[in-house]
Amino acid sequence: MEKRAALILAAGKGTRMHSDKPKVLQKILGSPMLACVYQALQPVFGSDILTLVGHRADLVKASFPDQRFVLQSEQLGTGHALACALPVLREQGYSHVMVVNGDVPLLTENLLSRFLDEARGSELAFASVKLADAGAYGRVVRKDGQIAIVEAKDYDERLYGQPTGEINVGLYWLSLELAEKLLPRLRPSAKSGEYYITDLVALALEAGARVSAIVLDSDQRLLGVNSPKELSAMEEFLRQEIVQQLLAKGVICHAPDLVRVGPLAEVEAGSELTGPCEIYGQSHIASGAEIASHCFIEDSSLARGARIHSFSHLSGAQVGEGALVGPYARLRPGAVLEEDSHVGNFVELKKARLGRGAKANHLSYLGDASIGQGTNIGAGTITCNYDGKNKHRTEIGEQAFIGSNTALVAPVSVGAGALVGAGSTITHDVPANNLSVARAKQKNYAQRLVKTDNA
Repeated sequence: MEKRAALILAAGKGTRMHSDKPKVLQKILGSPMLACVYQALQPVFGSDILTLVGHRADLVKASFPDQRFVLQSEQLGTGHALACALPVLREQGYSHVMVVNGDVPLLTENLLSRFLDEARGSELAFASVKLADAGAYGRVVRKDGQIAIVEAKDYDERLYGQPTGEINVGLYWLSLELAEKLLPRLRPSAKSGEYYITDLVALALEAGARVSAIVLDSDQRLLGVNSPKELSAMEEFLRQEIVQQLLAKGVICHAPDLVRVGPLAEVEAGSELTGPCEIYGQSHIASGAEIASHCFIEDSSLARGARIHSFSHLSGAQVGEGALVGPYARLRPGAVLEEDSHVGNFVELKKARLGRGAKANHLSYLGDASIGQGTNIGAGTITCNYDGKNKHRTEIGEQAFIGSNTALVAPVSVGAGALVGAGSTITHDVPANNLSVARAKQKNYAQRLVKTDNA
């Protein structure tokens, strides 16, 4: 019985990206390219996905802690990569593997399903497309009924003739039984010293195996990213595609050319976006939510009727139904706004929850705090949550009133219905329904005016 897995090749450095960061972690619309590949693979393969890592493997593993990895300690080419993964694949009982590069951020579930359908029955299959400019991609050579893939750096027109524009996109289907037979026969390239998975095609044909070359039109979704220029071009292609999909399903986009929505974000029909704005990561924007211009939203959720005013920055935040944010607000990870709560201009929240109908409308910092329903936070209020070594929480009950320019030195609690006078520094708990004023008594001094000759 066939048991298949997907193997993602993600070990390379990506020299042409001119970055020490692993190439697969370079971002496209706010998400690592590798995350986009996982998104395409998971509906087809579920949890049967292995990722081969090498350069800065620690960073890749840390970015995707729920995935399974195989280490390629030396990066000696794609053939060597498959050889490193083969024992693990066999140990886990797989009979077939689909090999895909980790730098193909436009890959889709539909393309993968089509490729696998056409590869059915083959012991080895690979996908190709036709391009006007083959660039650095491996060339597909068809001659005298035979098929071969020649790496761009090894292509010699005297041997192979003029290129046809058909290129290898690095998508393979392999029987592990065949791979076990052929991998020991791979030889390093004379020019690069690397072992190429592409050489398995010729070896498979020599062995009489069933080989398929599947042409998938000229779809650039199958192309990899090899340079900053290519990354930028693919990002813009994907941005336009996502915006058109949003418009088609009923999302209102003002200035759509300036709207940037990441591939992992979900924006429901009936929401309203005004560009320029950016929505990245695992964000969810519910129907009826509104996002004004110049907003940045990452890994955050907005409920129905939530309104985000201009120049607000949200990361890891939850905004409840009918809540208002901004302008110029910052919601950091752990910020939660319950229904109909307000966070106004120049207010920052971090690990803080605003209860239903609570308001912090001006110039405040609320960190490691819980604010009860209907409470009002005056302008200039600060929860002093850090003592230089540890973080501490501030608890404020329902229907409390915190006067302007108040410093709440955590750990401290303010009871329900309590009122804190403006300008107070609160270092002890305030009981419910009490008035607390913690400031020096005001003293007025008459000034003695001295008249000078220059007066």
